[in-house]
Formats: sequence, structure tokens, C-alpha cells
Amino acid sequence: MSTPDRRYVITLGCPDRTGIVAAISGFLYRLGGSIVGAGYHTDPETNWFFTRQEVRADSLDLDLEELRARFAEVAAELGDRTEWRVSDSGTRRRVVLLVSRAGHCLYDLLGRVASGELDVDVRAVIGNHTDLAGITEAHGIPFHHVPFPASGREPERRAEAFARVAEIVDEHDPDAVVLARFMQILPTELCQRWAGRVLNIHHSFLPSFIGARPYHQAHTRGVKLIGATCHYVTADLDEGPIIEQDVIRVDHGDSVADMVRKGRDIEKVVLARGLRWHLEDRVLTHGNRTVVF
Repeated sequence: MSTPDRRYVITLGCPDRTGIVAAISGFLYRLGGSIVGAGYHTDPETNWFFTRQEVRADSLDLDLEELRARFAEVAAELGDRTEWRVSDSGTRRRVVLLVSRAGHCLYDLLGRVASGELDVDVRAVIGNHTDLAGITEAHGIPFHHVPFPASGREPERRAEAFARVAEIVDEHDPDAVVLARFMQILPTELCQRWAGRVLNIHHSFLPSFIGARPYHQAHTRGVKLIGATCHYVTADLDEGPIIEQDVIRVDHGDSVADMVRKGRDIEKVVLARGLRWHLEDRVLTHGNRTVVF
């Protein structure tokens, strides 16, 4: 049964031209749909149009699959380059988290889920160390330990470890795979298989200080601001489309340890925001750029 707060969310991107908004709004009007939220943006550099529409589910006399089937006809009329999605806010999203030893992002996400602030179904946590098994299991979530060889060593064992990770992830078919300070680089094959679903939190304000030990790099450079970046993972390390960023001020008296401590606060908030926006279908990508409604 539909409730007043249940929404069907329509997202669409296509080459810009006149009549797009009219085509979508006219389609929903003919169905009797009540639009309760709408966002629009056109990128003048790429001439690409973006929109996100929220429609009250109880205003429509059809289910999600029928809505998708009918909207496909509208999308087809807008051209074969049109990218679109129709989702149901009443469907609880599935998430798998990947971790290493640093637990601040995992603790934060599990706390938000436990309090009801983040209404998602965390199906599993996968760790290449066992440090975070206890807190995961205390929340009633299965923890899977998949050990990895030291970086750069035993490539066959590393490939086997990632194959096991992929097996666990694919078993749950998650809407998001979250690298919550998972200190392993995903192979290209998995980046492509899970494209648009893998989120990473990088402890730097990208594109500054990519790669390992960004706080050490920032300290050496003498920066006055440090930050964190939530982005989609691609085969290009730390260069995927950016979802969310934030910063915090530091000064000449801060040690690397001080920067790490301050940076962790930013990492938690940025990752939680990015994950929420992704799961609410607020993030539209085109090339290596994003629009966040």
C-alpha cells in the first residue's frame, strides 16, 4: 500500500533541447501524478540536461514496473542517448561495507543505521583484517574476513582474495558497495562490474594529495585546510566522479596525528552524506562530473 510519504523517483539525463520538461511533466500529468519535488540543470559545456523528479506514489494507479514501462516510451522519444532510472523510495536499499583496520567510518555508519537516521539494509561487512568483526557482529551484521597478502606481493593470492570479496558482494546484489576506509585498490574488472555503485571515502580534498598517506603529504606541504572526498570508484585511482567534499581548518601547530584526528571527523560526515545522496538517487553522473540534487 502506498503512503503519502512514499515516492517514485525519476532521474534522467540527455542532450539538452527544448521540450524535455514538458514531455516529462505532461506524461506525469496524464497519469494523474502529483510532483512533490523537481530539480533541473543543464551543463552549458556539454549541453547535457539533468533532472530528478519525485512523484507521490499514492497519486498513481500503477505500480513501479508499469511506471517504468510507460516512462521508457517517453525516454525513447528524447533520443537514444537518454539515460534514466525510476526507483521506489519505499524499497529499502541494500549495502555492503568493505573495511580494513580504521573503524571510525564503520562505527559512524552503523550508528546511523541503528538509530534509524540511515534507513538501509547493511547485508554484510567484509574486512581484510578482523579488527572490526566485533562491532559489526554486535550490530547483528555478518562479518566476513578475507585476508589479503601484503601490497604488491603474491598477485595470485590477491586475485583470489578479490574473487572471494566479489562472491560475497554479488550474493547480496547491493545498491551500494562502500569502501569505508578499505585500504585495498579494487581491480579494474570489479570497478567496471560495479560501476556507479562503489563509493569510496578518500581522506583528502581531491584532487589534492591522491594516493597513500594524504595527511602526511598535507603536513609536509603546510596546508591550512584538510578535507575528505566521497567519490565513485573507477579504474583511475582517486579520480572517479566526486559526490561530496568538506574541509576543516588546520594550522602550523598541528602534527600529522592532529590532522588525522581532525580529518576523521570530516571523513565520517562526508561519507554518510554521499551514501545517503546516492541511495536517494540524488547523484547523476555524466563523464567524470556529477550533479547532486
